[in-house]
Amino acid sequence: MKKTNRETVVFGRDHISIEKIVSIAQGASDAVLSEAPDYRNKLQKSVDFLDALLKEDGLIYGVTTGYGDSCTVDIPMSLVPELPAHLVRFHGCGMGDNFSRVQSRAIMATSLSFLSRGLSGVRPVILERLIDLLNHDVAPRIPQEGSVGASGDLTPMSYVAAVIAGEREVFYEDQLMPTAEAYQKLGLEPIPLRPKEGLALMNGTAAMTGLACLAYDRAEYLMRLAARITAIVVAAIKGNTFHFNEQLFAAKSHPGQQQIAAWIRLDLDNEKLPRNSHRLQDRYSLRCAPHVIGVMADSMSWWRQMIENEVNSATDNPLIDGENETVMHGGHFYGGHIAMVMDSMKVAVANIADLLDRQLAQLVDPKFNHGLPANLSGSQPDRSMINHGFKAVQIAVSSWTAEALKLTMPASVFSRSTECHNQDKVSMGTIAARDCLRILTLTEQVAAASLIAAGQALELRNRSEDEEMPQVAERLESMWQECQAEFPFLDEDRPLEADLRRFVSLIQQKRWDLYHG
Repeated sequence: MKKTNRETVVFGRDHISIEKIVSIAQGASDAVLSEAPDYRNKLQKSVDFLDALLKEDGLIYGVTTGYGDSCTVDIPMSLVPELPAHLVRFHGCGMGDNFSRVQSRAIMATSLSFLSRGLSGVRPVILERLIDLLNHDVAPRIPQEGSVGASGDLTPMSYVAAVIAGEREVFYEDQLMPTAEAYQKLGLEPIPLRPKEGLALMNGTAAMTGLACLAYDRAEYLMRLAARITAIVVAAIKGNTFHFNEQLFAAKSHPGQQQIAAWIRLDLDNEKLPRNSHRLQDRYSLRCAPHVIGVMADSMSWWRQMIENEVNSATDNPLIDGENETVMHGGHFYGGHIAMVMDSMKVAVANIADLLDRQLAQLVDPKFNHGLPANLSGSQPDRSMINHGFKAVQIAVSSWTAEALKLTMPASVFSRSTECHNQDKVSMGTIAARDCLRILTLTEQVAAASLIAAGQALELRNRSEDEEMPQVAERLESMWQECQAEFPFLDEDRPLEADLRRFVSLIQQKRWDLYHG
């Protein structure tokens, strides 16, 4: 993780934005807990009130009762201290691939935000341990599969709770090791979980919400990149630039759509690029690109609102309000808002993949690309019959797009009644988030292929003796030149996997500063 130019996010004081969760997840920011006396007093009051109820033999779900359908089972006070460890252990049944370190860190940072509301009956030492794990880059190994999104992310979050207690495994120093070994290296001691603490750590939406923050960050960049790629394709294919005219878009008042058209218009620099009036209307994947990308642009604001509302909430059950001495039993662990955002984002992102796929199909086809060679091959004429350029890449892009589109089936409508019909309506938010991340990866692959192919197309125009190089805005030309430096001109066929993987990595690193200022 990066250790330079680090910022600090103060939990218990700051509004926790998507960007702050992402920054912590990526290791660019440190987490600290507010030292403000009134805030620390709020945290302690929640703990003290819970302790007072236990002394009075108060009935508290998950503290003096069993869990879920077992809430009617009273726990003898002599066994109450052991209950959190049992909760954590019996939920250790996750399967599938593990979340990445960045994803695990996003999940922990989101959990920290939830618990820092001071309504969970959790000791400050638990919050401080989450901060220790984040700042020392100790990431719990969390399997991806096993959550239905209510009662929150129980199974994945049990892996975080277990690590706090010194159990299971973590990624540390680029190795997977037992938590006890990492603690020994760092001089940390396990923290046995007190009543309610295991439930508070597990019984919320931290996994799906942390993933949603990462998904939003990637989707926002893809939206900008899709506009830039569209501009390159329009220039390369000699498209009609009037399709992005300001007066035209003033007639339809979706602000995100108007913004996408403005970005493309600035990239193409209408004063320099011919209008190509001999072709009144380009195909939809060019002419309607602002309308397709604009749906995502106009959705970003409500996605942000719903994700950040969740991040800045208390999502476990019951809530322990120490200041008002109230125990509140409810269902804030239900991840419906995050599920809706992720299901919606899946569709918007997959539509970007489909758009770029159609644009690439035009570029490689001499029936539609207005004079470019078949498959964008840069071979000499006497070798053209054995060179195939981007033919296989276009097939692969079609495959990735089809898989992305297949995954857009909403997860949130597949609620399953679980746990003896106590959890009889669940959100499936974590599955939706996982699907969304997969669609993002597939679409980043499509974008990588589209970007290098569009750059190849521009270079082919540049090398042609029969026509002038399209004149484009300086910032588009600068990015094109950077891409050319990363991707050697394709004259003779070669395997392109390494190039594609490198460009996907560049996209995920946000290599190009798109449409700022």
